[in-house]
Amino acid sequence: MLLAACSVKVSADQLHVVDGDTLDVAGVRYRLHGIDAPEAGQKCNNTKGGEWACGKAAISALEKLVLGRRLHCDNRGVDDYDRIIAVCSVAGQDVNELMVASGLAWAFRRYSEDYTATEDQARQAGKGIWQAPTQTAWDYRAEKWLVAEQEAPDGCPIKGNISKNGKIYHAPWSPWYEKTKVSLDQGERWFCNETEALKAGWRAPYWGTGSQK
Repeated sequence: MLLAACSVKVSADQLHVVDGDTLDVAGVRYRLHGIDAPEAGQKCNNTKGGEWACGKAAISALEKLVLGRRLHCDNRGVDDYDRIIAVCSVAGQDVNELMVASGLAWAFRRYSEDYTATEDQARQAGKGIWQAPTQTAWDYRAEKWLVAEQEAPDGCPIKGNISKNGKIYHAPWSPWYEKTKVSLDQGERWFCNETEALKAGWRAPYWGTGSQK
């Protein structure tokens, strides 16, 4: 099968940053290959014993890298959520690698070893998420899921919300999860997983600045 690639100059109306490792480009969703960025609402530990908003920082960094520039994303297949797995580049620079190099994403070693050397360098330099021991994005998601699963109806913790911005689902790690209420009489519903929500016509929120949630 021929895998297509995109090359577009991204403007504000063409790009939505879903989170620090996921983009919507002209209606096509891309999951950045080989990396895992902090979730939008995630905080990481700092050198002073406090916390900083690493999830927001990752989103901001990704926006600065791609917004208003010619972006090229290859196609390495589709994941379980119908997202195209891609390496995206601007001006010949690998965006995925730049996120890891800046300490704003982990090398997703579970799926790829492509960025492990870059991660090792960021860790040694104490950049971003490496300035102090902190929870990984995948452990953060797992912890949030476990708690929400125990409290949700039938153990299905994803909240399908309907708002002026359309049908949007919130996973347990969403910053808006706690304040999102599910009104069954208004057509809102619970989902057991993200695939189920997507197939039903709901989408994940966009967390980039200037993007509608």
